[in-house]
Amino acid sequence: MLAGQPVPVQAGGLYERFRSHPPLAVIAAEHPELDLSWFKTLPKQQVEIGFTSYSPNYYYRNSKITLVYTADLARLRALIPAALGAQVQPLQVWPGRGAVAITAYAYELCDNDSYNEISLAIVTNQPGQTSYGPLSLLAQSRAGQFWGYVLKLPVNTELARVRGVVGYNLPKWLARIDYTAAQASVRYALYEADQSEPALLLEGQKLADTKAQQQLLRHSFVNLDRAGRPSVGYALSRHLLAASSTQQDAATLTLGKGELADYIRALQLGRLLKYEYVPEFQSALYVPELLAPTPKSE
Repeated sequence: MLAGQPVPVQAGGLYERFRSHPPLAVIAAEHPELDLSWFKTLPKQQVEIGFTSYSPNYYYRNSKITLVYTADLARLRALIPAALGAQVQPLQVWPGRGAVAITAYAYELCDNDSYNEISLAIVTNQPGQTSYGPLSLLAQSRAGQFWGYVLKLPVNTELARVRGVVGYNLPKWLARIDYTAAQASVRYALYEADQSEPALLLEGQKLADTKAQQQLLRHSFVNLDRAGRPSVGYALSRHLLAASSTQQDAATLTLGKGELADYIRALQLGRLLKYEYVPEFQSALYVPELLAPTPKSE
């Protein structure tokens, strides 16, 4: 049981054995190929978030791709809850156009076992700070600190769904998400209900200029907690291998039939601004806290 809900877990997996707090010595013994030095600098704390857990949640070995598109700015503004609107706005990349990031994750080894996830998020300003459109987007990229409002976040395990909804205020639901890697590309396919064809298909090239990195990034997400109060959480990521491209054929998004595909169509996606290929990264996810209100001017 988790948060009063029956949740199946992997027999003998990390979550069944350690409930989000496995000793790093155990991870090192079972996966000696991993460099765990970064996690030793990020101590965990026990937290109550609708259930007892630990923050941050460790993600030891993962991969992802991100596709950043332009989208209709008016539509994005309408999707930001009114309780956040005073502090958070979509970034305008040019007149009438904002940006959304679609990220597909394959979490191969983490505290709550392995799972796949697809995130659809509006790229926003930092809460309470003036938005300078493309200059703010460039500043976030240079600083390695990104802000967003998550619209959709399907996952393929019930454990990940319940933890995300109850503990992190995230819009998660259960879906079939298949990840496959070919010689030159990676592919994430999401299926709704009993579909035989993907409702959503993300395909990206394995970029040849991938370089070893030790880059640290911070991705913050704003949302509302269960009481409707503005909150903010974040994930720190350590990119070990990464590359990016602005070529339009570097990655493709194919929309099929279904609610999620129709939802994305309504955003009126335009040009692919950037494709990020991150075949190896580690991450630490922190539980949300209440968002401090913006001080009122005299």
